[in-house]
Amino acid sequence: MPIHSILCIEDDRFIGEMYVRTLRREGYDVDWVVDGNDGLVAARNKSYDLLLIDIMLPERRGNDILSALRNDPKKPIAHARVIIMTNFDQDDESRTALENDADAYLIKAEITPRKLLEVIRHFDTLPARQ
Repeated sequence: MPIHSILCIEDDRFIGEMYVRTLRREGYDVDWVVDGNDGLVAARNKSYDLLLIDIMLPERRGNDILSALRNDPKKPIAHARVIIMTNFDQDDESRTALENDADAYLIKAEITPRKLLEVIRHFDTLPARQ
């Protein structure tokens, strides 16, 4: 399923601006919010093809957002791809749980805008999430 619309939930202004600028330059429709509560509301109110979710956010953590969205019987986001992006070192059990609900798990310190685009473009070659 091609990626067109992206929600970026990232509280770091520098990183958020870098992602948004890069993604828009590549033709993606991008919305950006800086806290977890706003991110959850945005994801529930608009259908996105991809969610970029930071783990450490003000108001609500990224893993709580992901859990709330994947387990919401009223408006599931089963079709949306999810990339968890963090610099927070997870223990193996927590990371495995996140990876089960997310399509990718990236460490921000290791990811460049070019690499992020490669990951997103890879989703275009895959069938829709079931």
